[in-house]
Amino acid sequence: MSDALPKFSIQKHDSVDFHYVFRLEVEDKVLSWAVPKGPSPDPRIKRLAIPVKEDLDIEFEGIAERSGAEEKVIVWDSGPYSLPVLDGEPMSAMECLNEGKLEFIIEGEKLQGGFTLLRIEENPHERWLLMKNSDAKATSRRNPVVTEPLSVISGRDIGDVDD
Repeated sequence: MSDALPKFSIQKHDSVDFHYVFRLEVEDKVLSWAVPKGPSPDPRIKRLAIPVKEDLDIEFEGIAERSGAEEKVIVWDSGPYSLPVLDGEPMSAMECLNEGKLEFIIEGEKLQGGFTLLRIEENPHERWLLMKNSDAKATSRRNPVVTEPLSVISGRDIGDVDD
């Protein structure tokens, strides 16, 4: 990865169960969390986020073969993200994740502002919460998971994916 800001993406998956996958470039890898109900811009709403192994590209759209089943995928939101600065240096995302709390600022097309990933349960069934921070981009007046279903890359709805 270059000196440019790292990327995040939120992929919408239609498979056996409908869900979103929140993905962050962290150091030299991409880390992923399944978020069954999708992210919310409302700080009062906390979403379950379960770490998953994801081998798709961070901007993949199309049909992925999973255990003999087809899974439709679109990029629901994406953009750069940044980390808070401590003593003049950006914090280490990996260190924060290892400690169980990562705060970051995303600049997506549908979601912007501060978010937090907070570990609430460790092994063997690691679980996190994905939460919107209270800031100028927080709102309870919109629910983009419902009102903005299309891909930010192709403009397609998940039902229109055929390749």
